[in-house]
Formats: sequence, structure tokens, C-alpha cells
Amino acid sequence: MVSELIGKYIWLIQTISSSGERGLSLEELAERYERRFGRTYSRRTFNNHRLAAEEVFGIVIECNRSTNRYHIPYFESALDENDSVRWLIDTFTVGNLLTMGKERLSGRVSVEDVPSGQKYLTAIMQAMDDGRELEIEYSKYRSEKSDLLHIQPFAVKEHERRWYLVGYCHERAKGKKGNNSDRDAWRVYGLDRIISLKETGETFRLPKGFDVDSLFYQSYGIFFPQKGQKAVTIRFRASVRESSYLRDLPLHRTQEEEGADPGGNGSIFRIRVIPNDNLIMEFCRHADGLEVLEPQLIRDAVHEKLKNAAGQYEHQ
Repeated sequence: MVSELIGKYIWLIQTISSSGERGLSLEELAERYERRFGRTYSRRTFNNHRLAAEEVFGIVIECNRSTNRYHIPYFESALDENDSVRWLIDTFTVGNLLTMGKERLSGRVSVEDVPSGQKYLTAIMQAMDDGRELEIEYSKYRSEKSDLLHIQPFAVKEHERRWYLVGYCHERAKGKKGNNSDRDAWRVYGLDRIISLKETGETFRLPKGFDVDSLFYQSYGIFFPQKGQKAVTIRFRASVRESSYLRDLPLHRTQEEEGADPGGNGSIFRIRVIPNDNLIMEFCRHADGLEVLEPQLIRDAVHEKLKNAAGQYEHQ
């Protein structure tokens, strides 16, 4: 299949690009290819894929003759100059199948950039599949220092055009290393905050029954539920127009529509979720079409946030 071949070309591009300037030898590529696709990777097949990567995507895979290692020079620059190639790579990386050639899509597809969606995603998913731990250098938004962390990659999750890594962090284990079922050491990391990433050679097994969708089922966004936190039922009124949007694109996966507003001002909805600041901000963002009815604590939090925002606007 054409789509399967393109998927392999993109796998090759992503695998080599994630290795950085040092690159990979053909032996290392063959080992990863066999783990990924369950087949041997001959030099002839590699050369065919290498030529196709250049012909289809304009990405040149060069060989350092002194080391016999393959790398992609100026990979990020090449992608920045060709948005259609970036779209193709991001799409295949998350497992979608492309059925149209690049030429047919030219001038017909407009997508927003996913800043963290492709530099480390393939390497992380490969480590997940192989059950191998990762060493990452990670920079938080609120800190000028970076941390060196050792992570067991459980899952990846996309939210609002950003990719996140969900996993067990040895440095957060508080002396309980080896017990990756201990949720106190489970963390979420934004891929766009990762400075560097590599496999450590250590292996791990996924905690029994782990499912990323179940883990975040009652969360809003990428908010990680802490021990002891419980979901609450939030009821809110939506205008007629906003109700139509909510039926097509629910505010949360638990959303249910109770029925028409008795006052004739739209409909009443409810969600069951663990509240967080992002949820409060979402209600504020749609304040012209949504009104929280209960619980009072959430209603007050939204009003307070709107009041503070209005005060800041007046003083500007």
C-alpha cells in the first residue's frame, strides 16, 4: 500500500532526526526497524527509503563517511520551509493514514502548527513500544533551571495542539524506586519543554490495567488527578447558540444535556469533573454564552476570575 510505504519513509525521517547530529548507523537503524515492523532491514531497502524520503518530502539523509552514520542536516529548517511536509509527518506520527499524494494536497490543506508534536514524539512512542526507560532534560515554565529526569513512558496525550508524556518518574518516587504502580511518582510532561531525550537501556513493564483515557476521564484537559481528589457535578446554562456548539463539541467527555432551560434561555447541561483553574478559565472564556448554576463554589470562582480580569482591564 502507498500509505504503508509513506509511513515507513516518515518513520525513517523521524528516527534519524531524533538521533541528532550524531546520527545512526545502518546496524542501529536495522535493529529499530525490526523492532518496529518485525522485518529485517536490508541495505537495499534502506537506500530505497532514503531516496524516497528525498524525492517525496525533500528531506536529504546524509552519510558521514568518517563514521558511516546517517543524519539529517538542518532538519528543523527544512520543515519550517515546507508546511505541507510538516503536516504529513505529524499526521502519520500519530497513526493516521494519508490517502492522497502531496501534490493533490498543495494549496488545499490548512493546518495549525503543533509546536511539540513531532520532534520527540516518535522516539517516545518507540520507547513505549519497546518498554524502555528515558532520560530527559526538562525545563519547567516557572523555573530557569532544567531537571534531569528518568522516566518510564506510559503514554502520550494530546491536548489543545500540544503533546504530553505521561509516565513514572524515578526522581519523584520518594525512595520507592521500582514500584511504578505508586501514583505519587506519576507525572505529566509537555513535549515542548523537553530539551533533550535519550533511552537509558533500562526496561520496564506497564502497570497492570493502565489506560490513559481512564486516568484522565474525570479530569479537565491535561490536569493530573491527585490522590484523594474527587469529581463534582457542575450544572450550567448555555445560550441557544452555545448549546448548538456544545452538542457538536462537548465541554467534557462526561457532558450530558438535562433539557431546555425553564426560562427559555437555551439549555441546561452538566458535567462531572475534578475542577481546576483551566476549567474555571474555560467557563470565563465563554461567559457570554455559559452560566454556572452549581455548585456555588465553582460559580463564585468564575465570578471572581471575571471580576479580577475586568479590574485589570480598567487599569490598563
